[in-house]
Amino acid sequence: MEASTPTARRGGAPADYAAMSLSPSPSFSHTPRSGASSSAHKPPTTSRHRDRGPLLFNGNSNSNSSIAAQQAAQLQQTSTTTSSKGSSGSGGVNIQVLLRCRPLSDEERRVGTPVVVTCNDQRREVSVAQNIANKQIDRTFAFDKVLGPKSQQQDVFNHAVVPLVSEVLDGYNCTIFAYGQTGTGKTYTMEGGGGKALNADLPTDAGVIPRAVKCIFDILEAQSAEYSMKVSFLELYNEELTDLLAAEESKFSDDKSKKPLALMEDGKGGVFVRGLEEELVSSAAEIYRILERGSAKRKTAETLLNKQSSRSHSIFSITIHIKECTPEGEEMIKCGKLNLVDLAGSENISRSGARDGRAREAGEINKSLLTLGRVINTLVEHSGHIPYRDSKLTRLLRDSLGGKTKTCIIATISPSVHCLEETLSTLDYAHRAKHIKNKPEVNQKMMKSALIKDLYFQMDRLKQELYAAREKNGVYIPREQYIADESEKKAMSEKLDRLELVLESKDKQLEELHGLYESQKVLSADLSDQLQTLQKRMKETECTLADLETRYMKANDTIKEKQYLIENLLKSEKVLVGEAQTLRSELENTAGDLHGLFSKLERKEKIEDKNGSIIQYFHSQLIQEMNVLHRTVSTSVSQQERQLKALEEEMQSFVTSKGKVHRKANIDQCILCLYKPKTAAFFRLPEDFKSM
Repeated sequence: MEASTPTARRGGAPADYAAMSLSPSPSFSHTPRSGASSSAHKPPTTSRHRDRGPLLFNGNSNSNSSIAAQQAAQLQQTSTTTSSKGSSGSGGVNIQVLLRCRPLSDEERRVGTPVVVTCNDQRREVSVAQNIANKQIDRTFAFDKVLGPKSQQQDVFNHAVVPLVSEVLDGYNCTIFAYGQTGTGKTYTMEGGGGKALNADLPTDAGVIPRAVKCIFDILEAQSAEYSMKVSFLELYNEELTDLLAAEESKFSDDKSKKPLALMEDGKGGVFVRGLEEELVSSAAEIYRILERGSAKRKTAETLLNKQSSRSHSIFSITIHIKECTPEGEEMIKCGKLNLVDLAGSENISRSGARDGRAREAGEINKSLLTLGRVINTLVEHSGHIPYRDSKLTRLLRDSLGGKTKTCIIATISPSVHCLEETLSTLDYAHRAKHIKNKPEVNQKMMKSALIKDLYFQMDRLKQELYAAREKNGVYIPREQYIADESEKKAMSEKLDRLELVLESKDKQLEELHGLYESQKVLSADLSDQLQTLQKRMKETECTLADLETRYMKANDTIKEKQYLIENLLKSEKVLVGEAQTLRSELENTAGDLHGLFSKLERKEKIEDKNGSIIQYFHSQLIQEMNVLHRTVSTSVSQQERQLKALEEEMQSFVTSKGKVHRKANIDQCILCLYKPKTAAFFRLPEDFKSM
């Protein structure tokens, strides 16, 4: 599954970092109770636990349901697959990371908050849309499992818890922790919505913890196993450890009488919490009550991002001891541990509205989560010293990050655009954590005979101490033990003196180094912040520069095209101007010619009008004259006819008188030729004048 980055929200996954080291190797000791000698199983720490039941409980196979049996078979198969996968290489097993995206809240839907996160359950990818330099850039992260806004609590349980429950029952130490921004559903995922179980059924919104508890009991009962189980509930608030299961000494105490606890080294590279109380449980209902009681004591407060924001980290641990028999009939005790961690969410103080004490809380939360982020980065990059000791949270999670524990991280994010920065931070951290490798180891099994022998030895020692104490009015111990204790005390005193001198010199060196470290740390933090700011600005500038270069190239091409068009247009313009000037001169000449032509036409029309009037006048005069001439000609013709007739008569008389008959015909012919043309012409003349 995919790793997730820290975000703030009231996560509800208590985890187990109790009086034992995170990778508990079971050890047993005797604890006197009410003056009587009684034996109880105790881990290798000074934590006390309540004997509320026998060491081993017999599972009632008659009450097991078929569902529990099927679940046991499924878990056994899952365990086999996971174990073979985890042990396939000597390089270790990667931390499993599951990514869960919550849906938009009613308020976010009401105001129409944009969604920037897209979950692809099939491809196990999450895409986040960013707007940089007016460009949308999508970042995609791949995880072991991705659950979208429509996912149910059962889906988280099936993918994150079921595989680890089988590992716990096989003797491994396993850790599940929720990591994300405040208000993204960590506590809801781990603890649920607050509904209580009805009969034997869990509510649909039950979280990882109650489902894991029910699953463990169902499997143990289905297997008819003899087992014992104990739980612890630890809170880390402002770098102070508190036992949430400790009895309240005063009902009027402001802090509900939570006792601060000390975090100790166990000498084997692990840590344990001194004074952390563990309670024996025999049923899931007991654990539900314990979980409810401890959750009520947790530090919560209302912020602008979450009405019930967890202000502390919580660790709920379940330790299981199971009796099993070897093929030789030897009884063995197998120990497994499940740590369920609910981290407080990282938050932007300006957005969460934290003030004064709340701001200090947020600062401590962010500080511990930043240390967790540095540990994750160091483990992934293999860059030398791992800063586990910089925070109590990382000290508690040391075995879960790069240690011998099987770990699953549930990263929770919001799809809202307002949480984009925190969402990207969570995804970055989760994606890095996915590459951390743990080297899980099965806890060593203890033979029942060795356990009984150890218990008998402790019982004898305690009986001697009890007998010595009853014989005197004070607390006494056997002489042999007293001498041994005094010798040991003297040797320890001498050793202590030497160590104090060494410690004093080391303290001075440490103080100097610490001062130097703090100054370098502040400088490094400032430089880191400046570097991140500059890198962010550089990326934005690079994106802007790339955009400007693209726009510049496009603009340059456009300018070249326009210049080419302008040059062609200028050439065309020059040609057109020349042609226009030529046409203008031609038009001017034509206009002059037209003006002269119109003047000539006007003069011509005037002359024609004048000539027409003159012609009319002469026509009328000519007609009159022709009429006169016609009359004159007619008169002349008639006179000529008379004269010719008279002449003819005279000629006839002359011819007759002269006697030249042969010349008479010639003369007649000549007269006729002379007479006819003249007569015809005179008669046509009036008609010709009329036609004019």
